[in-house]
Amino acid sequence: MTNPRTTPDFAFEAALSPLRVAGVDEVGRGPLAGPVTAAAVILDPARIPEGLNDSKKLTERARDRLAIEIRDSALAYAVAHASVEEIDSLNILRASHLAMRRALEALQPAAQHALIDGNRLPEGLVIPADTVIKGDARSVSIAAASILAKVERDAIMRELSLTNPGYGWEKNAGYPSPAHLLALTALGITPHHRRSFAPVRKMLC
Repeated sequence: MTNPRTTPDFAFEAALSPLRVAGVDEVGRGPLAGPVTAAAVILDPARIPEGLNDSKKLTERARDRLAIEIRDSALAYAVAHASVEEIDSLNILRASHLAMRRALEALQPAAQHALIDGNRLPEGLVIPADTVIKGDARSVSIAAASILAKVERDAIMRELSLTNPGYGWEKNAGYPSPAHLLALTALGITPHHRRSFAPVRKMLC
């Protein structure tokens, strides 16, 4: 699908009415550590939370508030992950798509159509789907999915930081910040680091 809109609305979903349409997005392709996380959300057209947008454009407080509202109002939502081991064995794109499929498959009631953020559909989908480039800024359902995925993954990285101090995951969520890269050199590689990613792979070599 192509569309010039730059702020999310319900037009993609409305065009597919009366189907149950799930927005799907993932978070965590770029980090050096931790899982990649995806969410799928079927919004209730009568109860769409105000302020939905690309999670990267929102403050942490706004994301946390909207995540609660999404869970309270959505017809269905699910969050799923692909592990560090799956990322290293499959590659990050295929692992991201695996997490997306898992999120879609966990929806109850099931979606009848999916709107996938990006330009490639995951393989093996069992329902019709469309890609939406920059979908988290164009579809409220995809924006909602991006928020749930971001909130869930950030919480995972904060928890992992408690048993793996020094890498700053509570602040950088595993992304390759200067502090994280310095800690990687000083403290070494943890089981939660993605060994297929260049900065980690170079240390192993």
